[in-house]
Amino acid sequence: MKFFVDTADTAEIKSLAASGLLDGVTTNPSLIAKSGKQFVDVIAEICAIVDGPVSAEVAAMDFDGMMAEAAVLRRIAKNVAIKVPLTPDGLRACKHLSNDGVQVNVTLCFSPAQALLAAKAGAAFISPFVGRLDDIGQDGMGLIAEIMEIYQNYPFKTEVLVASVRHTMHVVQAAKLGAHVATLPPNVLRALFAHPLTDKGLAAFMADWAATGQKIV
Repeated sequence: MKFFVDTADTAEIKSLAASGLLDGVTTNPSLIAKSGKQFVDVIAEICAIVDGPVSAEVAAMDFDGMMAEAAVLRRIAKNVAIKVPLTPDGLRACKHLSNDGVQVNVTLCFSPAQALLAAKAGAAFISPFVGRLDDIGQDGMGLIAEIMEIYQNYPFKTEVLVASVRHTMHVVQAAKLGAHVATLPPNVLRALFAHPLTDKGLAAFMADWAATGQKIV
């Protein structure tokens, strides 16, 4: 499974990229607004930090506007993935952009039917929002299972990018279902490292080592 981080905080991205475990970045208008910086500048800075896909979302809602904005965004760096909403105009833009060799992330997916349409439009990534479905009493991970089952029936190249991840079990469940990517808030990505027994065991090992009075170097 690939790990993307869902943030526009470049300091966080640099820190997580240093782990060697970061495969890409996703952003959205809300995250860009929190950064307090200019959109194009933030995307350019992120693309200079990571080699993998960096999702930059269009703001236009009509096809012509999406295409005009995508033309600007794709010039920022080769690893920009254009993010479009799962609407008729968004899927039309996805088809045109993917036919031109551009990676497209289709976002705000909430049904298997929508995911099927995105794959037919040539999306590089489909972003089902599991947490938001859980919030309204629906089964977010059930949607991932349905999408994976459908995609396995056809030679689609679209990768399932699990979004709106709220906790580490979302990641584990998605991995068990074979999802290709999970995009995680920085705190959830860091939480994957954590377990109290790891901390307890390490503390015991270090105490025993200190008692020997030895040094390796």
